[in-house]
Amino acid sequence: MHVIDWTVLIASLLFVALYGMWRGRHSQTGQSYLLADRNLRWTTVLFSIMATQASAITFLSTPGQAYVDGMRFIQFYLGLPLAMVVLSITAVPIYHRLQVFTAYEYLESRFDLRTRTLAALLFLVQRGLAAGLTIYAPAIIFSTIFGWDLFWMNLVVGGVVILYTASGGARAVGYTQSLQMLIIFFGMIATYVLVINLLPGPMGLMDTVRLAGRMGKLDSIDFSFDLSNRYTFWSGVIGGFFLQLSYFGTDQSQVQRYLTARSISHSRLGLLFNGLLKIPMQIVILFLGILVFVFYQFNAPPLFFNRVEVNRVLHSPQAEAYAVLEAEYQRAAVVNQRNSEQLVAAFSQKDEASRRAAETALAQSQTELGAIRQQGIGLMKTVNPGMDPKDTNFIFLSFITSHLPTGIVGLVIAAIVAAAMSSVAAELNALASTATVDLYRRFRKRQPDEKQTVRFSRLATIGWGLFAIAFADYASRLGSLIEAVNILGSLFYGTIVGIFLVAFYLPRIGGRAVFWAAVAAEMLVMGCFLWTDISFLWYNVIGCLAVAGLSWPLQMSLERKDHIYGK
Repeated sequence: MHVIDWTVLIASLLFVALYGMWRGRHSQTGQSYLLADRNLRWTTVLFSIMATQASAITFLSTPGQAYVDGMRFIQFYLGLPLAMVVLSITAVPIYHRLQVFTAYEYLESRFDLRTRTLAALLFLVQRGLAAGLTIYAPAIIFSTIFGWDLFWMNLVVGGVVILYTASGGARAVGYTQSLQMLIIFFGMIATYVLVINLLPGPMGLMDTVRLAGRMGKLDSIDFSFDLSNRYTFWSGVIGGFFLQLSYFGTDQSQVQRYLTARSISHSRLGLLFNGLLKIPMQIVILFLGILVFVFYQFNAPPLFFNRVEVNRVLHSPQAEAYAVLEAEYQRAAVVNQRNSEQLVAAFSQKDEASRRAAETALAQSQTELGAIRQQGIGLMKTVNPGMDPKDTNFIFLSFITSHLPTGIVGLVIAAIVAAAMSSVAAELNALASTATVDLYRRFRKRQPDEKQTVRFSRLATIGWGLFAIAFADYASRLGSLIEAVNILGSLFYGTIVGIFLVAFYLPRIGGRAVFWAAVAAEMLVMGCFLWTDISFLWYNVIGCLAVAGLSWPLQMSLERKDHIYGK
């Protein structure tokens, strides 16, 4: 990167960190440190909710997901608006009325301590691992561009976030996320404008849409009912609904965002506007990946986008064989470019026969490019058998560093890293809150005073931050990050939301029944993950329905047993 890019990147990130420490400097009580005195406006809550969800994974991996798989991923969010409505009606008033610090406090008043602790532990494990994935995403940037060791990159990125989150707590998180969303917003606008300007001169936006559509990249909705298909209308509406219900209603990283609001109305507005804005935002980010895909139909793409693996094979005995494949790939890319130009010309000529011939030729050149690429990946595997054969996470990064002008590269990378920092900060703050409120304060024999609470919260923030950094070193083995983080969440979300839905809607069910139903449901979800090909979105439905379905007969059995033994 140029010195200007470095200046933009470092200045923006340093300002965010210092701003967060300054805004959170007065957080000296548990209420202030964990919940910002419950005094944030709905706009700050909205930005905080969106920034927590829109991590670096969103902006780094989602365009690459669209490049590879088209717009199908948008179906993942179809259940979101309905989930926001349900939570605004049910969860928000309950949490505010009880003045809870965490969502899991409610479970003890409704069930018992054991159930509360189980839900809190499930959250801590899931969110601690997810924070590691979020830290890993920006570390990819510096590792890819400069070849720097991922361990040190994870340590630097995680360390900066730990610094201002541990210093300022929820107030620092809330205010820095508003600032980070502005950086993200301007970075994405700049990228959009420049990508469109980089397309060939004769190409208009409609030609771009037609070409992407003819190549199957704009197929968004799939109405087939197939449990093994990750992205369909039904998995998005049903499975996505349960996932979003759990993420926004029971995951402390999100619940804590709207618990900081000054009233129920401000919490509801933050959630509802998130439901309105999230799908359009994801469409915009996915379409950015489509534009990058179209750009590479007229410009030769790399054989493999992960430069670390490419450099490894180029410094191995397979270097000559790989160079031959790269030359062959470039020749095939020239043919592909010519076929793309002929198809665009056929659009303007409105010649149906020419269009069909050009589509056939383009499909053939795409197949040839794919075959050469697979040979290249095979060569790289002989050098590094443990490599990830998917380079989805590196596509957008490779594009911006290779084709965007000086200054804009720094801004876009700053946007991606800002997204990572905002999301990790919220996750660490939520992990610290849950560890402090649901474990430390609940199981300590003598109630800690405010200073002890804040001190432990800061230590918990640091501890969970180090745990996330440690897991970030493993994240390189998990493929597409945007999918990995949602698969990880789906392993736990169904069970957790099942516990809460029983608490909300089945008043007769007691703590013992729901506890053992939750344990069985979690085992069932893990079994589906390990031994079936059921898509991860359905894990949320399976886990939730298993908790509800098993807790009822368990409650009946326990009542009969208590009646027999006179309890």
